[in-house]
Amino acid sequence: MKVQGQCHCGAIAYEAEVEPGTAAICNCADCQMQTGSAFRVNIPAPADKFRLLRGNPKRYLKIADSGARRIHAFCENCGGPVYSCAAEHPQSYSLRVGALKQRYELGRPARQIWTKRRFPWIPPLEGVQEVEGQP
Repeated sequence: MKVQGQCHCGAIAYEAEVEPGTAAICNCADCQMQTGSAFRVNIPAPADKFRLLRGNPKRYLKIADSGARRIHAFCENCGGPVYSCAAEHPQSYSLRVGALKQRYELGRPARQIWTKRRFPWIPPLEGVQEVEGQP
């Protein structure tokens, strides 16, 4: 499915191909901190199916405790998140579902990860696979 996305102010715009029903909810502490919310919802897009149409996102390198190196791209105007990907030779981009125009057409999430960090007031989603940490 072709999707279009943009940051909140519109300075960054992009398009990609995604597979509906493959979104994931991440409850990790980093996603909570980066969104200022309880979780983040992402959907993968193959690197060869992702294209920036407008703007150049600011990129932040996050090195996890595990040593994994991830780029987090966002708009330097409004701070709107755009994607994350591997720091070297990304095979896919993790798109922020809330920034996609077609967000309501993507179907239910396929899984929830880092459920050991999920807030206790958020109930599990029936029929959605759960992983306590990083799969």
